[in-house]
Parts: sequence; structure tokens; C-alpha cells
Amino acid sequence: MKLSKWTLLLVTVMVTAALLPVAAKSQGNAAPAGNVNNGKELYLKYGCYACHGYTAQTGNGAHLVSTKLNLQGFTNYIRNPRTNGMPTYTSKVVPDQQAADLFAYIKTFKEPPAAKDIPLLNQILNEK
Repeated sequence: MKLSKWTLLLVTVMVTAALLPVAAKSQGNAAPAGNVNNGKELYLKYGCYACHGYTAQTGNGAHLVSTKLNLQGFTNYIRNPRTNGMPTYTSKVVPDQQAADLFAYIKTFKEPPAAKDIPLLNQILNEK
């Protein structure tokens, strides 16, 4: 089947037009880089510690220290939480940059050591 040069040109234009939004999104709408220091201030300002603890691993809220979410997943979650106790943080309350800052701060928390790696706990357990 032979295609005319006009048909080929039309197909090329249509494919290019379809791909432009994808290219623009990947170049111009990159997620903002988070600032850990701002994130720490926001974590305190918004009272995240009240439910998640000061180390993101205590309290009644989710243990954020072990979150598997990426920045987009985290932002989506705080915008539309799936739990009754979690407040909704719209983009007017927590703009994308602040969400990135919060996420950057949360990612600085370290997992707690395994029980077997805590010498005093092992000593107590071995005394019994």
C-alpha cells in the first residue's frame, strides 16, 4: 500500500501533536525539589507530629518512616486521604512546593533498628 506524501505528512503532524503534551509535561512540570529544613518547619506547623510522632514512627497515625509512597503518591494522599482521622490538605492549604518539602523531611527519618540489634534489649531478654 502506497501512502501519498500528504497522507504521510498528516500522520506525522497528528503523531507529533499527540506527543507534545507528554513531552511538555515531562520537561515543564517536573516535581518540585523538596527542602528538608522547610519540611521540618511545616511538619511542626501543621501538627503532623501529633499523629505521626516526632520521628514519623510513633503515634496513632501511619508510620511515615516506612512509607513506600513517592512524592506524587504522598501529595495525592494528603489531598485526598483514605482515613477518617487524616485531615485533607488541599493545594490551597499545602501548595505542591510545601508538599515536596514535607516529603523531603519525612524521607530523612530512619527506620528503627531491629530488636536483635539493640544490645540492652538483648541483654534483658537473655537474663530471663
